[in-house]
Amino acid sequence: MATERVTSTEAANKIIDQLREEHGTELMFHQSGGCCDGSAPMCFEVGDFMVGSRDVKMGEIHGCEFFMSPDQFEYMKNTHLTIDIVKGRGSSFSIEIPLGLRFMAVSRLFTEEEYENLEPIEVD
Repeated sequence: MATERVTSTEAANKIIDQLREEHGTELMFHQSGGCCDGSAPMCFEVGDFMVGSRDVKMGEIHGCEFFMSPDQFEYMKNTHLTIDIVKGRGSSFSIEIPLGLRFMAVSRLFTEEEYENLEPIEVD
């Protein structure tokens, strides 16, 4: 079985479900190393964020595609990300911010076994 590069907590999944219901649309995530919340994962309605031609599809969390900018991926390629939700207002355009919550990435290095069995990445 292939090792997933990104997963999400039950708490994050609950908020994803709430956002889907409130917005009536599918969602996607993007994480960059840029402005606003730096390297925080941001959630958007599908179509509201244009994924770059070099962005890396890391996988899916709770049915949402998860992309990362190529520079950030190069920095994070040896780590597993767990997307969680915490109280607090981030300074990003992510759609959970009005709820007084923000998504957060918790990273850890892959074990040797996990690294040898990583899911392939997708680049458009």
